[in-house]
Amino acid sequence: MSHFGTNLKILRKRRARSQADLSQSLKLTRSSLSAYEVGTAEPNYDTLMRISKYFKVPIDVFLKDDLHEFSELRLTNLENGFDVDVSGKKLRVLTTTVNQDNEENIELVPMAAQAGYTQGLYDPEYIKVLPTFQLPFLSKDRKYRTFPISGDSMPPISNGSFVTGEFIQNWNYVKDGYPYIIVTKEDGIVFKVVYNKIKSNKTFLLCSTNTAYEPYEVKVDDILEIWKFTNYINSDAPEFKLQD
Repeated sequence: MSHFGTNLKILRKRRARSQADLSQSLKLTRSSLSAYEVGTAEPNYDTLMRISKYFKVPIDVFLKDDLHEFSELRLTNLENGFDVDVSGKKLRVLTTTVNQDNEENIELVPMAAQAGYTQGLYDPEYIKVLPTFQLPFLSKDRKYRTFPISGDSMPPISNGSFVTGEFIQNWNYVKDGYPYIIVTKEDGIVFKVVYNKIKSNKTFLLCSTNTAYEPYEVKVDDILEIWKFTNYINSDAPEFKLQD
């Protein structure tokens, strides 16, 4: 966490908070907060998430960026939630697992774990207990994950299916009219046909194939991950008819 302590101190001072005030707000001891700022201690995952949420600054920015190098405008945008790296030039944090041959697994998010994914996606302890498998026909050079699908908004993919997606680093490459798994801060995991509106208003338009559901827009700063649809698994057998 090479930049965490200095970044924490910068953001605290920008809010004109003393260590005593901030530690009380974050439910920390003042000595712990002081140790984080000078780099003699590191927060655990839950504390890191709490600090990130308090300042509205993504964890990867806290850990990897030096806020001393940010302009005043960029710092203001960051604090207001508008500093989103859609191009992926800053490596998006992705916790993953590998098999005994050091090949990346496809992690499967069970239905029971779906609700906790937005809180656990950066947590190695959460990711490492997910079921894993391999699909040999997929590229070994790309990262895949499988997500549960609920509801009837995306036929022919039905409720209870599992959709596998390829991790998208650069959100500018999201193609209009193609299905993606979008992980959002508010709605969690959603599977939709997506239209890229980044250039015009920094949003994505999410559409269902079931026309009973209205399209809606999601701001890029509300998105945590994007995965491009590759295939899906469904245990419901189609109807088979013998030919006369």
